[in-house]
Amino acid sequence: MAKFTDLPLKQQLGIVALLAVLATAGLYYTVYKSMIAQNKTNLDLVERKRAENAQLEPFVSKKTEMQSTIVVLKAQLDTLNHIVPSEKEASQFMEMLQAEAGTAGIEIRRYTSRPTATKEFFTEVPFEMELDGPYYGVLRFFQRVANLERIINISGLRMASVEKPKDSGVKKTYQYAPQESVVVGCLATTYFSKDATTEPPAPASKKPVKKKS
Repeated sequence: MAKFTDLPLKQQLGIVALLAVLATAGLYYTVYKSMIAQNKTNLDLVERKRAENAQLEPFVSKKTEMQSTIVVLKAQLDTLNHIVPSEKEASQFMEMLQAEAGTAGIEIRRYTSRPTATKEFFTEVPFEMELDGPYYGVLRFFQRVANLERIINISGLRMASVEKPKDSGVKKTYQYAPQESVVVGCLATTYFSKDATTEPPAPASKKPVKKKS
């Protein structure tokens, strides 16, 4: 049998080419074919994911819009919680009015709780109040209360001079300072959101009388 090297050059090249074809065919059926099939499967998967992502594109923009809406609604809820708090604490309400009275330069002598009224979305919590001070100080007090974030409704207001305090409906008179000119009786009503647990209103309370110089 003739050796490969003894064969003519054309035959040698033909044999090499045939072996290359056979090797390529073997690799195709043993390795490349499965790789091509896997690549096709992967490409199909990529295309499906791209199609799914394309369908989700409108929701991505809506998600951003919804997140912005949630931020706005949370801010509105915080504002509403200032206007109509969810905590039914009479002490906080009184402290708020005491602070405004001190700024206006008047005295709140008495708070007397009245029965609450439960509505569909909120609860009314009323207090009878007795106060006195300079006429313009009393006006400043009610103006400041009207400008508070929290809703406080003043009704049944009766005003009288310090010479005739009973005309204002107050139950007790005091030794009024020289600069005090009017005595006022009224009903102050605040509001709380209905879903909060109710704390019983504080009983009639009397603020210690401060001596004025």
